[in-house]
Amino acid sequence: MAKQNVAEQFVDILVRAGVRRLYGVVGDSLNPVVDAVRRNAAIDWIHVRHEETAAFAAGAEAQITGKLAACAGSCGPGNLHLINGLYDAHRSMAPVLALASHIPSSEIGLGYFQETHPDRLFQECSHYSELISSPKQMPRLLQSAIQHAVGQSGVSVVALPGDIAAEPAPEKAAQSALVTSRPTVRPGDAEIDALVDMIDAADRVTLFCGSGTAGAHAEVMEFAGRIKSPVGHALRGKEFIQYDNPYDVGMSGLLGYGAAYEATHECDLLILLGTDFPYNAFLPDDVRIAQIDVRPEVLGRRSRLDLAVWGDVRETLRCLTPRVKEKTNRRFLDRMLKKHADALEGVVKAYTRKVDRHVPIHPEYVAAVLDEVADDDAVFTVDTGMCNVWAARYISPNGRRRIIGSFSHGSMANALPMAIGAQFTDRRRQVVSMSGDGGFSMLMGDFLTLVQYDLPVKVVLFDNSSLGMVELEMLVSGLPSYGTANTNPDFAAVARACGVYGIRVEKPKQLAGALKDALKHKGPALVDIVTDPNALSIPPKISAEMVTGFALSASKMVLDGGVGRMVQMARSNLRNVPRP
Repeated sequence: MAKQNVAEQFVDILVRAGVRRLYGVVGDSLNPVVDAVRRNAAIDWIHVRHEETAAFAAGAEAQITGKLAACAGSCGPGNLHLINGLYDAHRSMAPVLALASHIPSSEIGLGYFQETHPDRLFQECSHYSELISSPKQMPRLLQSAIQHAVGQSGVSVVALPGDIAAEPAPEKAAQSALVTSRPTVRPGDAEIDALVDMIDAADRVTLFCGSGTAGAHAEVMEFAGRIKSPVGHALRGKEFIQYDNPYDVGMSGLLGYGAAYEATHECDLLILLGTDFPYNAFLPDDVRIAQIDVRPEVLGRRSRLDLAVWGDVRETLRCLTPRVKEKTNRRFLDRMLKKHADALEGVVKAYTRKVDRHVPIHPEYVAAVLDEVADDDAVFTVDTGMCNVWAARYISPNGRRRIIGSFSHGSMANALPMAIGAQFTDRRRQVVSMSGDGGFSMLMGDFLTLVQYDLPVKVVLFDNSSLGMVELEMLVSGLPSYGTANTNPDFAAVARACGVYGIRVEKPKQLAGALKDALKHKGPALVDIVTDPNALSIPPKISAEMVTGFALSASKMVLDGGVGRMVQMARSNLRNVPRP
């Protein structure tokens, strides 16, 4: 039996850790690893057109599956292209292993062609970034990298010179058991006791939820019902907490709506559940705050805390809920539910007038129709910018749908690459890339990846020929828009030239049929929808200084546009409010 080389051992360990795909672009320093993948039936090399796409795709796969995913880049410029996507994966807490192949080991530090120092360069966007400088470091170094990525929910980077990858692996290398999933963590009894006392002493409690509530929907609802608490959420908490929620008061933050801001400021105890919500200007500074999070490093990072509780949300609530006294007074909850419904009723009128006849098409209308016709278990990947607004307000979560975007890193061009990673996990599941024309054109080369692998991703392109969010930022700063216009082709014609189903929509009456046809198509498809670049504007009562400071109630800074089916949800919840 032929002796393994380091590259073969590297690939075998990835397979043992559950990795089934390695996204990347081939290059000479990667050749031993790529060849090892070729000869291993348990893993596939996914050839993308840009390494940034590889990192985004791996991050999306990790978020969909909850398991380790992997990407790779060749030495120098190749692995440098990974950086932006790895930043996003790391900030999204996606377990990703990145292979940064390196120049020949004998040339490191001598200014060799394409020389960089990847073990240093990736330190800020990883939990672990180390160089394999000898075959004797395998497999322990790679195993440590995997444990860091899985155990700390983020990125690990391994730099591997091509010549080291081709050398024989060490004899009788130890094969340690690999950790491939995270444990549940509950707080200590003292923290539970302190939190029980705070809740029992409070008259008005509000819960504000983030992505850490994933898998804890039932526990959050039971807890909210017991203490009669409004439940708001951050953008990353939307898909996990908004559905089947009779206590919903909407979303806080820059894209917020409803009464979440008021609920967090008018309570006397705010409990932050699994959220590292970045905008501290939206959080109160005059109420008591407790925070529950499985990551101790985020406790108190955004606001002053009266109590920090280290534990995952589901296990903590399972310990907590039976011990708190059931509250009987629901006046605060009912008042917040009414405020929420009133806020949404006022906003929805801004977009409903002649919406089915307005040309150019209202992007809100596009998102609302897409929400209606997409599958109940669809995965939506969302470009940063205005597509974030439409997804936040119109895509209805139901516990089965997923909504993934660059919500913490805020990168352009993420939707299409993320859709690639999401679709590889299940070719039968509907994956929809909600792309802006700016983001789509930035990494448009990887549209060809859909063709190459016949991935049935549906690209719904909001084509307003501008960088709409940047225009808005200029507007509220009192600046004329400049450098934001895009001169676009007919993207549907481009899609057809690539061999993909493509259709262009310019009139509202064409929209529903075009979306349905594209979603039914068995292969990749693109719907190029010409949308109104002026669809979003700031209400006239809001000053530019207030908006740029981002310190307003989200319900008061609602941008002109509807809120989709959330109005019906709020009305439904209001029917549960007891009448005097």
